Amino acid sequence: MDNGKPLWLSRSVDIPRAVKNFEFFASAITHFSSESHSTDNSTINYTLRQPIGVVAAISPWNLPLYLLSWKIAPALAAGNTVVAKPSEITPLTAFMLSEVCIEAGLPEGVLNIVHGYGNKAGLSLISHPKVKVITFTGGTKTGMEISKIAAPMLKKLSLELGGKNPNLIFSDCKYDEMLETTVKSSFLNQGEICLCGSRILVERNIYEKFRDDFVSKVKELKVGDPLEADTKIGAIVSKQHYEKILYYIEQSQKDGGRILCGGRPVKLGGKLSEGLFIEPTVIDGLPFDCKTNQEEIFGPVVTLIPFDTEEQALMIANSTEYGLASIIWTENLSRANRLAAQIKSGIVWINCWMLRDLRTPFGGMNNSGVGREGGWEALKFFTEAKNVCIKY
Repeated sequence: MDNGKPLWLSRSVDIPRAVKNFEFFASAITHFSSESHSTDNSTINYTLRQPIGVVAAISPWNLPLYLLSWKIAPALAAGNTVVAKPSEITPLTAFMLSEVCIEAGLPEGVLNIVHGYGNKAGLSLISHPKVKVITFTGGTKTGMEISKIAAPMLKKLSLELGGKNPNLIFSDCKYDEMLETTVKSSFLNQGEICLCGSRILVERNIYEKFRDDFVSKVKELKVGDPLEADTKIGAIVSKQHYEKILYYIEQSQKDGGRILCGGRPVKLGGKLSEGLFIEPTVIDGLPFDCKTNQEEIFGPVVTLIPFDTEEQALMIANSTEYGLASIIWTENLSRANRLAAQIKSGIVWINCWMLRDLRTPFGGMNNSGVGREGGWEALKFFTEAKNVCIKY
């Protein structure tokens, strides 16, 4: 109801992952350790990791439970208190989480959820002198504005921002597995996931086959009532975002693109007559450096780009201002490792997508963010390191 995503997706991804976030960091903090150094048998240095104080956690609308808990859990586990501001577009999910936390017996004042707009509630939160740490997930432009305020105040910052993720497909891949996963990595959650592969780069000798097979699979995706089990594409989260997606579809045609399927709004009847739905859209024929291929759309829209050589694929993959995630499909282990080292993204999936181990660092390069979340990286971020030196 809050987001418009299919109910089955909330049940299979959002809720289980939120549970795992709390479970993981509750366990991780009990294993969190620091180092000591002995010098000349007369001095010992050891490190204390101490909570910092008040953490501001600002989360987006696309995964309103999953990403909010991803911030709250490590901050609380490290001993801080949290003031969390969910997106004003999806406030209900955070409100329900607050009810669960009260029922679970969380002490008053440890977790505080504040609702409001970014330019009011968010601004007050990030500029407050008693807030020492800010963790934010959202758009790159908003992240830059937060930095302008927080940096002069010497606040600690973690920013997980936008992405324009490349999906590199080589002809030696396991084709059927790749095809099925690529449909998911393109359109899961209406493409409203920062990790979706929105630029699909395909080796030219299989390009036509992939194009035809992919479009055929995408046409089978049902756009409909998010509460129905067979719905694959739910509602777009807001009117503003709906119009943004349609703008980029129109822009793609101005850039010379050809819409292979989708590209139109979907009007449903009955109780969903006012709903905002867009067909899953596949576009080809675009230059790699056009607006549609460079700017984040964050919706059910992907572009297809053929390539001839590994070097060309890498150049296209690295051509945007972003660097969050990438996907590589190949059975050539040398190529996979070579590209993983050279591609500019904080996460590289090889022959898979969205497989996450919560012990690993999560975050992006370039305009995709600052800092890392997950595992020890998160617990280190939410603590202050103090060196203690003793001579004896």
